[in-house]
Amino acid sequence: MDAFPAFFPLAGRKVVIAGSGEPAEAKLRLLESSPAELVRVEGPQAQLPGAYAGAVLVFIADPDEAFCRGAHAAAKAARALVNVADRPELCDFTTPAVVDRGEVVAAIGTGGASPMLATMLRNDIEQRVPEGTGRIAALFRRFQDDVRSRFPELHARRAFLRDALSSAAAEAARTGDMDKAQQLFREALAKGPKAIGKIQLVSGLGPADLVTLRASRALAAADLLVIDPGCDPDILAMARRDAERADPEETSAEHMVALARDGRRVVRILARAPQPGEAQALAASGVTVEVLPVARG
Repeated sequence: MDAFPAFFPLAGRKVVIAGSGEPAEAKLRLLESSPAELVRVEGPQAQLPGAYAGAVLVFIADPDEAFCRGAHAAAKAARALVNVADRPELCDFTTPAVVDRGEVVAAIGTGGASPMLATMLRNDIEQRVPEGTGRIAALFRRFQDDVRSRFPELHARRAFLRDALSSAAAEAARTGDMDKAQQLFREALAKGPKAIGKIQLVSGLGPADLVTLRASRALAAADLLVIDPGCDPDILAMARRDAERADPEETSAEHMVALARDGRRVVRILARAPQPGEAQALAASGVTVEVLPVARG
């Protein structure tokens, strides 16, 4: 990872756009739906540090090289983070291609190397992230404290939220009926999660592009990863980064079964083919077991 992606909260924050012409207008269009205080500066004012006082981000876009360099020096004197269009050597950060769904934002960056590639990837992602997704995030934000209070244990909270993402409440939010969504969410919160855990056996042999959709989803939803040595690192990169990780030599079948009974998702990543009867032996303990191999052909 050559650059670390980060999201800056913009509510109540000041963002300055310095410059004139179409490049500056493009930056303005990028941010016009945000809750930030947008300040546009042009001409000699842009060369003064005071124009950037209190700004969290500064975008400079102008065809005049001298203007850009002078504005950059002034913004840096005001201790702002600066992006200068088409001048990567003057940038503290680059501007990604953005998929904007309100409270759900996806950003694709290439470090300034290929904006066209980032735009192409953004178009692909836009087709996969439906309108209304941001309203689901807004619903979850509305009940964030209630969920934490109701489920103080992290694994129980994850189980509830996992169910809630595919619930009738989420669908009502997606379609815009927020009153109904909130009512359904409150009802689900009162009932609690369906404590349905499982153990999933996933091939870690690779290559990663042969991993099935079901296996990639299992990796993304795992509470515990039990990983064989020698697994393909590209497959491991698909797993949740904050999931607990364990050595198979130190993790008994009984422990995995106990976690599954408690409603957790346990993913066993194998650097070998599943042993005969391995899944059946786990399933005999009364938990759901799935074998998710890579796709072949």
